[in-house]
Amino acid sequence: MISQVNIIFVSLAQNQSRFFEMVGKRMMEAGYGVAHVCFHEGAVKELSEHGCEVFNPYEYWGESTNQVRFSDYNISNAALLLNHEKAAYELTGTTEIELKFKNHLAALDSIVQGLLKRGGRWCIVQELGGFTPVLASYFVAHRLGIDNWFIEPSFFRGRIFLTRNTFLAPIISASNASNLEEVRATLEQVLKNQLVVVPVKDRQHYRSASKKLLDSHNFRRLFDKILSKYVRREREEFDHIAGHVLRHIRMFVNSRKNSRYYSSETGDQPFIYYPLHVPADFALTIRSPEYLDQYSIIDFLCRIAPLGFSVVIKEHPALAGALSSYRMRELFARHDNLVMLSPSINNHLVLAKAEVIVTINSKSGAEALLHGKPVIVLGNSFYDNCGHVCKVHSLSDLNSVLMRALGLTQRPALDDILPFFQSVWNLSYPGELYDISNKNVSSFSRSLSASFRDSGY
Repeated sequence: MISQVNIIFVSLAQNQSRFFEMVGKRMMEAGYGVAHVCFHEGAVKELSEHGCEVFNPYEYWGESTNQVRFSDYNISNAALLLNHEKAAYELTGTTEIELKFKNHLAALDSIVQGLLKRGGRWCIVQELGGFTPVLASYFVAHRLGIDNWFIEPSFFRGRIFLTRNTFLAPIISASNASNLEEVRATLEQVLKNQLVVVPVKDRQHYRSASKKLLDSHNFRRLFDKILSKYVRREREEFDHIAGHVLRHIRMFVNSRKNSRYYSSETGDQPFIYYPLHVPADFALTIRSPEYLDQYSIIDFLCRIAPLGFSVVIKEHPALAGALSSYRMRELFARHDNLVMLSPSINNHLVLAKAEVIVTINSKSGAEALLHGKPVIVLGNSFYDNCGHVCKVHSLSDLNSVLMRALGLTQRPALDDILPFFQSVWNLSYPGELYDISNKNVSSFSRSLSASFRDSGY
C-alpha cells in the first residue's frame, strides 16, 4: 500500500501564502495531506483563521541555533549561498545573515521532523529562490531525506518547470517527441508578434522606475508594511523597508542619468548583443555566481569584440535603472564600441539584427535560437544541451568561442530547433505562480499532481 503523500508549502509573502492556500485546498480534495510553513506572520494569522495547518518558523528561533552546523546539512560553503541576500538586500553584515540562516535551518528542522513523525510520505513545495528561508527549506529536506520541489517559470507562457532536489536548471535535450505542430504554432506566434514571455507574478515589475515610484498601490503596500513591522510587530522575510524604498529612488535617479546613453538604434556596425540580467537574481547568485558582476562581462566583451563590431546592451525591462550610473559612465569613457539601447525596445527586434548573442543564462538565449542566431552561454541554463548553443566553461575561453561563433555560416532553422523546444514543452506543466484565478489554481493543482505521478509518487 502506498503511503499518503503530504505537501509542505513554503511561502515568504502574503500573495504566496494566499495562492498556496487555494492550491493546498485543491490538493486536499485530491487526497493529499497539506501543511504550510510561512515566513510572514501576518499571513500565518490569515492561514490559521482560514482553517489551514500553518507553522510560524519565527516561533522556533533560538531553540537550537547554537547546535546548527552547516556540514550537517551538506553545505560546504555557506558564504557563497549568503551572497544572494547580501546582493538582493544590498547588505554587508555577513554575521547577521549567517545567524538568520542558522535560525531558519533549526526552525525548519524542528517543524519537518515533527511532521515526519505522523508517517506518510512528505515533500516540500516552494518557489525557486535564493533567500535564506528557501535555502533552509531545501537543505532541511535533503538532510531529512524528503523531496524538495522547486517551481519556476518555463520558457512558454503559462507553463512552469517543477524540478526536484536541485538548484540547477532543468536538464533538457532534444527528443523525437511527437505533437510538434502545437509547439511550432506557438513559436511562430512568438516570432510574428514579437512576444516577450512575462510570468504573471512579474508583470508589475515591467514598468519604468518613475511609474513604480508613483504607483498608489505601492504606497498602500508601503504603509501596510510599516504598520506590520513597527506597530503590529509582525516578522516577515521581506522587511528591509528603508532599503527597498531607497533602492527604487536610486533606480529612478540612475534611469534619468543613464538615459543620456540610451539609443533607439543599434547602429550601422555588426554587433554582439548582451541582454542584461536582473541584478542579484537567483539565476546569477546561485546558479552562476561567478558572473554576478555584469559590468566586468560588458568590459571584457568590449575588449574582445573584433574591429568593426560594437557591443550592444539593454537593461532588463523589469529593473530599468538598476544599473549604476557611475559604473556605466566608466564603461562608456573606456569603450567607444559600446551601445546601450533603451529598455523599452522589444527584445526580438534586437535579436533579429544581432550577429551573435552572449548571455549568462537569460531566456533571451532561447529566444535568439528562434531567430537562427549563434548563442554563447556562460552559465547554467535550461538550454545548455540544445545542441545549437556554444557553451563557455570559463571566461578565458570566451574570445575563442566568440570568434568561432562569428565564423559560423550555417544557422539553425526553426525545424532544427523544434525538437528541443518540444522537449521544453513536454517537461513543463500548465500553470502560473500566484495567479489566484480559479482556472489557474485548478490547472496548477493538476500539474502538481501530474509531476508527482511522473516521479513515481
